[in-house]
Amino acid sequence: MFSSWDHLAHKTPTGSLNRLEFLQQLVTEFQTSQEQESQEQVLANLANFAYDPINYEYMRQLNIIDLFLDMLSEPNETLVVFGIGGICNLALDKKNKEHILANDGIQQVVQCLSSTNEDIILSTITTLMFLVTPVSKSDITAPHVLMCMERFSHSPSKRISNVASVFLQDYCTKDQQLQARQLYENESSADTTSSHNIPSPTDIPLPSGLPPESSASPKDPSPSDIVPISEGPT
Repeated sequence: MFSSWDHLAHKTPTGSLNRLEFLQQLVTEFQTSQEQESQEQVLANLANFAYDPINYEYMRQLNIIDLFLDMLSEPNETLVVFGIGGICNLALDKKNKEHILANDGIQQVVQCLSSTNEDIILSTITTLMFLVTPVSKSDITAPHVLMCMERFSHSPSKRISNVASVFLQDYCTKDQQLQARQLYENESSADTTSSHNIPSPTDIPLPSGLPPESSASPKDPSPSDIVPISEGPT
């Protein structure tokens, strides 16, 4: 449920940190912490705050969008999960979208398509759909991206195949969809073994060898899954 200014004023005790101060405290804690688990928990909470539009202006002031973008290239997969989750939560807002696009966000988000983590892939595809504008659409529907989406549309994971199919159907022209299918078919033919066996759905070469659904990582970092904060404004 989204907050309102009246709701925040009513729920915040006198003398407590206001929302901006509290978010600043979280950012500082993330930047100064030497403990990986602590960083993961803080970033999870920042991603949770990114769910509520009332926090957007604060997040822009504190460069939290840039922090999320920086996390996309981290070797720690958990930080990437919450980084792309935060970007996904923010990307529908016009000002946030403009900031992401102006800071090389498309390229940084697209690189996450090579992940083997199902949650990262789902958030990445959704984020790319949110970032589509008349100007950015050509980059978001570039051939290498379409190829990934066509692969994902054949994924054994229903969640991935469904969202990839939505991307292809709603954001690509008929010609682009045909191009993606042809590229996929050509690749599949090239990957066919010498005995000419036709690959089954579980053999399809997803980026970096995405595992079947049964072995995928746990749930998306939805707001209900984020680590709760014991103190601070509500």
